[in-house]
Amino acid sequence: MFGERGIAVDHSNIHRWSQRYAPELDKRCRKHLKMTNDSWRLDKTIIKIKGKRRYLWRTVDSEGNTLDFRLTARRSSKAAKRFFRKVLQQYPVQEPRVVSTDKYAVYPKVIRELRASGKRQESSKHRQVRYLNNIVEQDH
Repeated sequence: MFGERGIAVDHSNIHRWSQRYAPELDKRCRKHLKMTNDSWRLDKTIIKIKGKRRYLWRTVDSEGNTLDFRLTARRSSKAAKRFFRKVLQQYPVQEPRVVSTDKYAVYPKVIRELRASGKRQESSKHRQVRYLNNIVEQDH
């Protein structure tokens, strides 16, 4: 848009502007987003970035709307716990009634720890069913 108007702007300036103003835009826009439903699907996948393995964690609701994502260098319980906490702190995200995951052994441990710390409701269920995550799997 600047180029069309004859204004020369370097790409580093635009990058700095986006770094500075993106959090404020995110904060203002979040309150206008519609509330998610209470059935979540969580999955991680391995992707290569510049030849190195990285883990992309994603959560979607049962309608396929992305709740959040996180890119990590490690696939550990610490990374999973951070991701769960990040998703639960988002504004338009409703507390899950049920969370469906694959058979990755870390998930039950992390969910138990979050329940013990009070960050997650006791009434919400955790289902480890491989095929319920197809909504997330198809989008990878």
